[in-house]
Amino acid sequence: MELKPSGRLKIDTFSVRIGDIEDIELERLHALSLSVGWPHRAEDWQFLREQGQGFVALDEIGRVLASAMWFAHSTNFATVGMVITSPRLQTLGAGQWLMKRVFDKVAGCDLRLNATRAARRLYLSLDFQPEKTVYQCQGIARAQTIVEWENTRGDVRSLIENDIPAVIALDAAGFGVRRAALIEKLFAHSAGYGLFKADTLSAFALCRPFGRGHVVGPVVAESDADAVAIVGPHVADHSGSFLRVDTHMGNGDFAAFLSRSGIPVFDTVLTMSMGKRLTDFAADGAATSVTYALASQTLG
Repeated sequence: MELKPSGRLKIDTFSVRIGDIEDIELERLHALSLSVGWPHRAEDWQFLREQGQGFVALDEIGRVLASAMWFAHSTNFATVGMVITSPRLQTLGAGQWLMKRVFDKVAGCDLRLNATRAARRLYLSLDFQPEKTVYQCQGIARAQTIVEWENTRGDVRSLIENDIPAVIALDAAGFGVRRAALIEKLFAHSAGYGLFKADTLSAFALCRPFGRGHVVGPVVAESDADAVAIVGPHVADHSGSFLRVDTHMGNGDFAAFLSRSGIPVFDTVLTMSMGKRLTDFAADGAATSVTYALASQTLG
């Protein structure tokens, strides 16, 4: 496929030019995500800018009409996200134009993203391959009358700074790539619970402010029961307020727990990859740690 990006794109009766996302005021980025109904606050945009890089498409008077970001988690793996095209430009080629610019910056990397229904055709045209459905679960959290995680084998407690190395290692086992910088940044913005067995961390769940309320993720555990044990306290902490969980688990005890907790499936997106597939990132040996909830649809 020919992927030679240019610096300008002629659309209809006007031209758009490329810009660095770092140079754009947060209020203008926030307005772009609002235009397509995405819940990201200005603070959420800033968090993402601190973790990744990106481009925007600007019209002749400097209005932000589209965006695309990438997040390099290692020298040969990145996630792609915040690919937004304003309603004015949808179907006119701006998304593909920006993605080609991203490809120019991540050449040689394996890529992963989560595609909305509207964007799937674009990503298929760029040779991304479908992987797994992501269930966007959200709603007003409702603490369980009967605490389901009380009899969990192990000790559930709040995570502290000394737990960060263990969290990074467990996240790498579940995600397939070591994301030390991201986990440290998430830890600084999150409350966390961990499940300890014989004083060893075997599962964890982080929860931070996002969008309309809070998002729980990443969540890494060895079983549905363990995932419930570490997400349950977050549900209790935020009972009566908006909570979101993005998970590949469409059925089973964990999915049922989310639904009973007032966090049913709201929408779905599709994890897609270019290069190595999700199964290719499985940790060596008989590791059983599984990513039960994404850090976010953008970060994976």
